[in-house]
Amino acid sequence: MDDKAISDLDFAALMLPLGPFEPRPRLAVAVSGGADSLALTLLADKWARMRGGHAVGLTVDHRLRPDAAAEANRVGQWLAVHGIDHVILVREGERPTADIQAVARKARHDLLGRYCAEAGILHLLLAHHREDQAETLLLRLGRGSGVDGLAAMATRRPTRWGQILRPLLDTPRARLRSTLVERGQDWVEDPSNADPVYARVRFRQLAPVLAAEGLASARLAATAARLGRVRATLEHDVARAAARLIVPHPAGFARLAANGFSALSEEIALRVLARLLSLVGGEPLPPRHERLERLAHALAAGSMTGLTLAGCRIVADGRGWIVCREPARVAPPVALVPGAESLWDRRFLARIRSSAPQGLYLGALGASPGRELAQAARRHGIPACARATIPALHDQQGVFAVPHLVYNREGAQQNVCRLEPAPAQSLTVAGLRLVPFGSNPISWGMSSACDPASGAGRAKPGRTQP
Repeated sequence: MDDKAISDLDFAALMLPLGPFEPRPRLAVAVSGGADSLALTLLADKWARMRGGHAVGLTVDHRLRPDAAAEANRVGQWLAVHGIDHVILVREGERPTADIQAVARKARHDLLGRYCAEAGILHLLLAHHREDQAETLLLRLGRGSGVDGLAAMATRRPTRWGQILRPLLDTPRARLRSTLVERGQDWVEDPSNADPVYARVRFRQLAPVLAAEGLASARLAATAARLGRVRATLEHDVARAAARLIVPHPAGFARLAANGFSALSEEIALRVLARLLSLVGGEPLPPRHERLERLAHALAAGSMTGLTLAGCRIVADGRGWIVCREPARVAPPVALVPGAESLWDRRFLARIRSSAPQGLYLGALGASPGRELAQAARRHGIPACARATIPALHDQQGVFAVPHLVYNREGAQQNVCRLEPAPAQSLTVAGLRLVPFGSNPISWGMSSACDPASGAGRAKPGRTQP
């Protein structure tokens, strides 16, 4: 039945394909106080407690509505009755004046992800349900999306700190409300969910008309699920091709082998390029399809001059191509605070030791680093086209340290910073592999980038400590 309350056994069945989970799992659940997220929080906490763990509810106060803070506190009071921990995350900064939903969504994801990373929580649960999935498919169909977009939301998405899970994607909204009614739990109605200024709301209002024409939410969600399987198959093929053809370097560039790339089908070749450009360039979204096609055709034709796309330069090196960061697109330096962490260029996360000196900042090495550093770059196999954009620590005197060149200025304190890759996408489905801080401090995307001779070795996936 589409309105039957979800039992603990039902929810366990929804979580089963998302595993395996660690013993005594710790879950975070994004909870706004609406019926969907509140029902998920209650179900997830019970599921975790039955396995020796627990859940924490995370509410984001966007400071967009005057009653948002009071609603967040009310959610905390409701969860306290059930013995569930609750944390309110507050968005800082000015109120956005345009594209408010997109700005709020990005802030929400950033705050939730940061909390999970700092708390060591590997699983963040979101309450998107069947109707949400159907609306997403329609929205993306209207934008002319391809397979990836029409596959809509995935039940599991890996992140730098763990994974985002959506166990309710094939669950009707009515079942979530029935779950709360059965438990005597009230909820908050968000007025924006009925505001027709938003396209998603307009599609929601058209749902009865669409259902009468055979486009019910269950059928649309099932279509998205089938396309999701197609996407997963393509991603598997992309990962295999990337592992065979791409050699990423810890300093943030990569080599793409010519042999084999030209033999790929057009769809796989374009996806390999998109994934590689996102890894090196730090862009969260792939380039437009037509731009990728032009780049692929240029590579196939042997055109090797002036190729740039998505913040990357593509340079011929005889056996293929070097893909490195475009100097003009590199982010400005960021100040480093002892004991804190900073993200630079959307690609590197710097964890600063508490004992680090004040006044350090992380930025690009620069085009004229001096003879000593230029020689060090050559010794470490960093080509001239990539040298200017590798990460370096600076202070008022100049270059303080370059981890990838195992360089510290004479007299400078050593091991003050640990760099971890934090690109928008990894090359493989499994994600990034980190190695201990040392002569090869990080590895991008694939274990093949770890040179065993460097002493770096391999490390298991997971959150690392400074």
